[in-house]
Amino acid sequence: MPRSKQKPQRAALLSSSRAGQTVRSKAEAVDYRALANFRFELRKFLAFSETAANKAGLTPQQHQALLTVKGFSSENPVSIGELAKLLFIKHHTAVELVDRMTKLGLLSRVVDDNDGRRALVKLTREGEQRLRKLSRIHSEELGAVGPTLARILKPFRRR
Repeated sequence: MPRSKQKPQRAALLSSSRAGQTVRSKAEAVDYRALANFRFELRKFLAFSETAANKAGLTPQQHQALLTVKGFSSENPVSIGELAKLLFIKHHTAVELVDRMTKLGLLSRVVDDNDGRRALVKLTREGEQRLRKLSRIHSEELGAVGPTLARILKPFRRR
């Protein structure tokens, strides 16, 4: 085949395959700007949270532990093992964290009636008060950033 005839055919094939790619790319496209904005807003909120915890005399991990114990202890207190899993830390790290927080009067440890080997964790009155104050300001902050987060998450909603 002469070269002049090959070029239009190749161009037609490339443009049709590119067109298919464009359609496919749009369906599979990653919105990097939206992901970057989402990560930025998360980091901003985490920085706010860490500062608030420090002002309340807690480390961010202690604040997370208080929130986890309160949030996941509906009828039964969480065990130290469950706390470790929920905080994404190792069991021995959770034991040390609970030990420190018990000394600070924020948590109390009780033995599980059903399994004497398990230690369960409960908030003390002091732990409840500190968590209540922090949760109030965190709720206010989330209320303020909520519309921004909703706008950022809009591209990720499934139709």
